[in-house]
Amino acid sequence: MTDLRTSPENTPGSVSGKDVSGHWVEIEFECLPMRTISRLDIPVDASPKYEQFVLRVKAALEKHGSHNSFYLHRGLCKFHLTNEVNNGNVEMAFEGTVLTDLNDENTKSVDLSIVLARETCSWLNERIVEFFVETTKRAVLAEFNRYIAAGDLEKTRKRLESISKQDELNQGYIGMYL
Repeated sequence: MTDLRTSPENTPGSVSGKDVSGHWVEIEFECLPMRTISRLDIPVDASPKYEQFVLRVKAALEKHGSHNSFYLHRGLCKFHLTNEVNNGNVEMAFEGTVLTDLNDENTKSVDLSIVLARETCSWLNERIVEFFVETTKRAVLAEFNRYIAAGDLEKTRKRLESISKQDELNQGYIGMYL
């Protein structure tokens, strides 16, 4: 058994002096701000896969609206349960909507479709998969807050101020396609 505390170069969150903090969960996704969607017609020559994607985005738009909502797709949440590369990994694929507060500064909720994509856990069972479905929701919620913080919040604030001023000038009528 290796005692990491015996070596001075080893600090909490490191192994042999290498930082490993933050590598227990990896999250990746593509993000489509719903407010940027201007058309939902499906091209005649669209592949069946793309057609299904457009229909899922359309359903999310009808359910959640376009303001303060983001459609995440091609999402993958990887959990590392052991320190072995080929043992103890769980990967959950996800797609769906993230809703933020009025200022697009904090994530309020997620509405995701989540499935087990890949795993290297001989001890995995259905109850554990259900646990990782819920954990993926919570991980994406936290990660989207990091995504927001890493983005240009000032640009978002200016956009919201502009919409507010436009609303005041037009006495409540903002117009189409915003």
